[in-house]
Amino acid sequence: MKTLLRQSAATTILSLALITSPTFAQEQSDADTNDDDFHRTGEIVVTAPYFERLDLLAGTSALSGEDLAQQSRGQIGDTLLSLPGVSATSFTPGSSRPVLRGFQGNRVAVLTDGIGNIDASNTSADHAVTIESLTTERIEVLRGPAVLLFGGQAVGGAVNAIDKRIPRAVPEEVVHVDALVGYGSAADEWSGGASVDVPLTDRFVIHADGSYRKSDDLRIGGYQLSPDLRDEIFDLADEEESEGHLDEADELREAANNRGRVPNSAVETWTAGLGTAFIDDGGNLGVSFNIYDTKYGIPGRPGVGHHHEEAVSAGEKVSMAEGDEGAVTIGLRQYRADLRGEVETGGGFLEKLTFRAGYADYQHTEFEGDEVGTVFKSQGFEGRAEAVQANRNGWRGASGIQYMSRDFEAIGAEAFVPPNRTRQLGLFTLQEFDLGGVHLEAALRYDRVSQEAQTLGIDRSFNNVSAALGAAYLVGNLKIGINASRTGRAPSVEELFSDGPHIATQAYEIGDPTLRSEKAWNAELYARYDSTNVDATLTVYSNWFDGFIYEDATGAEEYDLPVFQYFQSDARFWGVEADVSARLGHVGGFDVVLDGVADYTRASISNGGGPVPRIPPLRLLGGLELQSGSVDLRGEVEWTDDQRRNAAFETETAGFTLVNASASWRPFGRNRNIALIASANNLFDVTARRAASFTKDYVPLSGRDFRLTARFSF
Repeated sequence: MKTLLRQSAATTILSLALITSPTFAQEQSDADTNDDDFHRTGEIVVTAPYFERLDLLAGTSALSGEDLAQQSRGQIGDTLLSLPGVSATSFTPGSSRPVLRGFQGNRVAVLTDGIGNIDASNTSADHAVTIESLTTERIEVLRGPAVLLFGGQAVGGAVNAIDKRIPRAVPEEVVHVDALVGYGSAADEWSGGASVDVPLTDRFVIHADGSYRKSDDLRIGGYQLSPDLRDEIFDLADEEESEGHLDEADELREAANNRGRVPNSAVETWTAGLGTAFIDDGGNLGVSFNIYDTKYGIPGRPGVGHHHEEAVSAGEKVSMAEGDEGAVTIGLRQYRADLRGEVETGGGFLEKLTFRAGYADYQHTEFEGDEVGTVFKSQGFEGRAEAVQANRNGWRGASGIQYMSRDFEAIGAEAFVPPNRTRQLGLFTLQEFDLGGVHLEAALRYDRVSQEAQTLGIDRSFNNVSAALGAAYLVGNLKIGINASRTGRAPSVEELFSDGPHIATQAYEIGDPTLRSEKAWNAELYARYDSTNVDATLTVYSNWFDGFIYEDATGAEEYDLPVFQYFQSDARFWGVEADVSARLGHVGGFDVVLDGVADYTRASISNGGGPVPRIPPLRLLGGLELQSGSVDLRGEVEWTDDQRRNAAFETETAGFTLVNASASWRPFGRNRNIALIASANNLFDVTARRAASFTKDYVPLSGRDFRLTARFSF
């Protein structure tokens, strides 16, 4: 049987060489995925390609087990906020992408089990990420040379969500069940997700999972609008009143005085998935199918009409008061099929061959009241195949090929990009050398990207070579390391071909089809200390860009919207991250643990371009935790500074302080198969706004939120 699997899988890999991807080398047991409470840094057990235990040369971090259960939110960006260097776009409760070291959009790769998410979340900030954390086993934030395995464009890093939809191991139980249910008071949110794995034989497993999440309009701690926007709306109301538009003036004043809730911010999401896998000593082969369906509101910005509410076409204007068409909602559905396989070679230079592929049919409709506004359609495919080398005296590595295709179309009044087609072919290698006290990594990648706008008759092709080197030196419990890379990113179709009103960004956007590839030189220096009682990491990084692509206001207006055009210039990012956890002692049956996170990013466009917009400010997060076998008690404070270093078209963002508390109870002690978690977030009900968000002035963060979560695994 082992020989048969090797032969059949090898044939499959050869036939799928251009359409396949990495598998993850090791199925982690419950003990693996439930990291020890105290150890928050140090060696990271990464469910990534190639190596069963990979101590990456970068500030890699992860959420799993109870931590993931407690932090789980409807969008992956909001789920990862406790990790160092991570912020979120927080456009609405229904759409939020991760922001890594100030980078967002196409500069951050969002992956599902090692390949692209194949949705439209990177085309606009109001588009949801089609990942549900309720059925996700682990989420990793990857940085350093290994990120080149997933694309040269991910200068900020990669976020990899790992599920069990294609089983990696045969469960020992007759039926294995994982479940997570929860309630959140701030939006009257009810959520639940479960997965079931059934071994039909000692080699064949079937899997099913599903989730449901429903929330009402978000409750907030104060006024919906920021002070600057309230003043603007009051002035506009006075102007409307002076012109005799009394109803419009009353509507604007009502909007300016709204507090306590964010109107039209409700979310309803469900998912369903099926998978199966054949698992043998010589390898494995599995497939899965899943559906992601969500409907969520897009809060309107007073003063320029509801977000997405004004149909804009030739001769029409965007209303400067609240529109009459009704609340704007997005209805989204994605159908996705995946394939993953691995075959052991039986010895020699190569240890195994792996492949991974996914296809998705995506569509979302933006409704203006009951009427259809704009429809976005995307059909995408991504595949990877790779050869993993056997460990030879500390030298190991992997090399492979990646292919991606996407056909995208927007139909309707806000089709700000023409129908387009993207094709990408990548070749990559990652090599690791363990020389005892010195650890080295080297990565090399070539990408060819083709972007075609069929209706415009424009076809651009880009060739980029990216390379990275990393080195670390271990002295006792201290590891000191450096990473350096040069990356190339092809412009996105939005940066090349946009030409139309984009109400998500409150702008009329104009692309530049002559843009060249964006090149970046990146350096990172870190120190990591790992001992019995103290884990700590300090990282300093810098990025220099040649041809950084950004939007800037031109001073013109189209359809009552400011015109923003894409430009290129040199730019510089730099920042610092720190993460520490220290065991202070043992009191009354509890270990006392102090932990903290700090991060800061500063980014500027050269030649007088000013600050890069939407950069998170300095953040400090500290917690004190009492840990025992069955009960954990935690209190934490998150302080975020003002962001006064803004682009010319941005408003300042006020700082805030959030106080949170939580308690976890494991009825069966350290066996975490059952855990009950109670948490209270933003205890003092402060109004907080995220600087990285397009909608910060009218979509603040949640007010006081009491949450109950139950996690089961049996």
